[in-house]
Amino acid sequence: MNDVLPGYVPIFIFVVLAFAFPVVTLLVAHLIRPSTGGIAKLTAYECGVDPVGDARERYAIRYYLVAILFVIFDVEVIFLFPWAVIYDQLLLFGLIEMCVFLGILIVGYVWIIKKGAIEWA
Repeated sequence: MNDVLPGYVPIFIFVVLAFAFPVVTLLVAHLIRPSTGGIAKLTAYECGVDPVGDARERYAIRYYLVAILFVIFDVEVIFLFPWAVIYDQLLLFGLIEMCVFLGILIVGYVWIIKKGAIEWA
């Protein structure tokens, strides 16, 4: 048992350093930083313009809908990149598969336009 224990000393030192480093760093930062910046530091800042209105106002649901639709279509278009990289290896089968994929994507896009989901109100 005594022969095995010295092998764990470097691991123990590493664990102590791993826990001590963030604690010491935060403590030193707390001691050397300025206490506050005053009232100007606590005010909201947006491109040099004073904020107008409440930050917690409600957004229309269409904003979120358009954002989600953008993410969905953006992620689906990312699938075109790997296909374009190995297009020479896929030949006709790859072309047909991508046409089916794009067809489904276009049908979904047309359906969304017909529903009026992208129109801003």
